[in-house]
Amino acid sequence: MVSKVVLSLNNLHVKFKTLSGTVNAVRGISYDLYEGETLALVGESGSGKSVSTKAITKVLPPNAAISGDSITYKGENLLKKSDSKMNKIRGSEIAMIFQDPMTSLNPILPVGFQIAEPIIEHQHLSKEKAKEKAIKLMERVGIVKAEERYSQYPHQFSGGMRQRVMIALAVACHPHIMIADEPTTALDVTIQAQIIELLKELNKEFNMSTIFITHDMGVVANIADRIAVMYAGKIVEFGTANEIFFNPKHPYTWGLLMAVPDVNIKDQDLYTIPGMPPNLLHVPKGDPFAFRNKYALNIDLEEEPPMFKVSDTHYAATWLLDEKAPKVEPPKEILDRWKYFEDHIENKQKEG
Repeated sequence: MVSKVVLSLNNLHVKFKTLSGTVNAVRGISYDLYEGETLALVGESGSGKSVSTKAITKVLPPNAAISGDSITYKGENLLKKSDSKMNKIRGSEIAMIFQDPMTSLNPILPVGFQIAEPIIEHQHLSKEKAKEKAIKLMERVGIVKAEERYSQYPHQFSGGMRQRVMIALAVACHPHIMIADEPTTALDVTIQAQIIELLKELNKEFNMSTIFITHDMGVVANIADRIAVMYAGKIVEFGTANEIFFNPKHPYTWGLLMAVPDVNIKDQDLYTIPGMPPNLLHVPKGDPFAFRNKYALNIDLEEEPPMFKVSDTHYAATWLLDEKAPKVEPPKEILDRWKYFEDHIENKQKEG
């Protein structure tokens, strides 16, 4: 059975005008999001993950310019919608969990009221009914003594509890799509695991489709159905979780996988990808990853690679997949981590 497409990005571009020039933050990305799935966007900071998702709901700053063919939701192009029409979609149909709840929550308003507010706005419930629903949501996301804590302020909550408040706020109107922007980055490992489990439960409970943004491939193994690897504003590899973890094709993906520490490997050196991502004020000629890629070919310095098809669900933008390219296998260090990822993905599939 083919899953229904709930959101479709087609050739999305985002540019920022700055005093130094124009930053090409997102450069022509396309993908579909399916009903009920979790799609992970992974990559280093500055790869365009958060910017691309903020473009969906048009919550970028004034110096941003969004262009492209379409962002299709419910048969309509969001790129053509006015801000007033987008206000009806934001929060009610497409919701976002931000990375830092302390800066995302209003410090001078009680957390319970902040959860109740969109319920009043979008579902047109009375203040009393909205409060009742907000308290139930606070209980559902694991906030004990929710009725008492309804009137407390963000600074009175721990980091993990603030993130639970953000999740309750995001699901308050039962959105169709959830965008989770690095929701576990600032949390310790134990709380991080709890938040991941909560998000997976809510995804099923509310029948949501989720876009999960992270730089942590270990987290991705626990939650993603499909993965888009982003670098320098573009998607450089796309596939199912199994394909990305156990048959990666792009050298950048290899680097991300090798950078994940495995507690089962003793005395391992932590791997880092050499060099720095390019300055997108001036996009380099050829493949932007070429200068960090020890497998780079001469053509990488001249021409950006197209997306090569690996399977019906797996694509990668690397000249190593060209029929004329030399045969190059993933580094052996990736093999050491496959058991780690296999265990995480197997657990996820058992739950699902």
